[in-house]
Amino acid sequence: MSGIEQGPIRPPSEAQSLLLRVTRNCSWNHCEFCHIYKGNKLSLRTVEEVKQDIDNINNIVSELKSDSWNQGYGGAIAPDVIRTALKSLHRFPEGTRSVLLWLYNGGKNVFLQDADNLILKTKDLVEMLAYLKATFPSIDRITTYSRARTVSRKSLEELQDLKRAGLSRIHMGLESGHDPILKMVKKGVTAEQCIDAGRKVKAAEIELSEYIMPGLGGRKHWKEHAVETAGVLNAIDPDFIRLRTLKVLEIMPLHKKVENGELELMSDDEIVEELKLLIENLNGIHSRITSDHILNLLEDIDGKLPDEKEKMLEVIDRYLALPQEERENFRLGRRAGFYRNQDDMNNPELRSRVDQIMQRIKTESPDNLDRTISEIMESFI
Repeated sequence: MSGIEQGPIRPPSEAQSLLLRVTRNCSWNHCEFCHIYKGNKLSLRTVEEVKQDIDNINNIVSELKSDSWNQGYGGAIAPDVIRTALKSLHRFPEGTRSVLLWLYNGGKNVFLQDADNLILKTKDLVEMLAYLKATFPSIDRITTYSRARTVSRKSLEELQDLKRAGLSRIHMGLESGHDPILKMVKKGVTAEQCIDAGRKVKAAEIELSEYIMPGLGGRKHWKEHAVETAGVLNAIDPDFIRLRTLKVLEIMPLHKKVENGELELMSDDEIVEELKLLIENLNGIHSRITSDHILNLLEDIDGKLPDEKEKMLEVIDRYLALPQEERENFRLGRRAGFYRNQDDMNNPELRSRVDQIMQRIKTESPDNLDRTISEIMESFI
């Protein structure tokens, strides 16, 4: 049995999904804040290649059912069957671990890799989706990444065909609604194209998840970034607005703009102020805002618009009202993995551990805190 090809990334919301690679790398690959696909060219997998992966996954399922009978579970793929298989991965082809974890979590959702799968011919992607659904009829949700420019080139009828074939949700990176920022980071798309693509996805009744990047405008353009991004989101009304705070690594092309002063990075506190302005300017939409990434300082900015708008702003105001030492403690505790929200600071055990680390850092050098937090954040990317 041949292996199952895997791409490099997936959204956090797809942690329990089966990863099925239908393209390799990115059709654009010029975004300066992204280093994932640099040095690699776009490659489209054939329908036959993807079908073979689906068949290989089905063969794994069949083998697990056989194991189930041998272990006395009557063919049901029980958790114990999966746990046993995880201990003997040598029996299975490469890529099996992700399949086992998918089955362990219910086997309901699938995420298509890599970065821009709607670059495929619609008929080919429809055939892949149809084969996947026919092989695993219990699948509830199929999602994918795609670029706004690619989506805008599809007709509404093509998107509706994909919906009927089983495509449930499209993840798109808006990043910013301010055209000068999009140009600076070489996003290769305009705000107007993002609006067109987003509206088309919604018209096809496919769920839309838009990603925005707090901090991308830097100190010079943070207000325009917040207000104009809100304007684009208001024009689209996506199902989800997902926050992905900017973190610039040395290997990213954007790092050169930081070095030459073209982009002045913002502090955590400044980015929180930016988020406040963004949320204040989101009006007339029914999106769910989700802060589902460790790069985001305030994970509990989470709620459905418009009803929970004030609740999310209260989370921000609560943080901004903290004394500086308390904000520093929370920043360190959050990045180091001790805190998930501000209430965790009231946990004596967690607070004591963060205090000890803080004391050690400040004893070595009062200026070490920001550098330590930055280094921790780098490990998340």
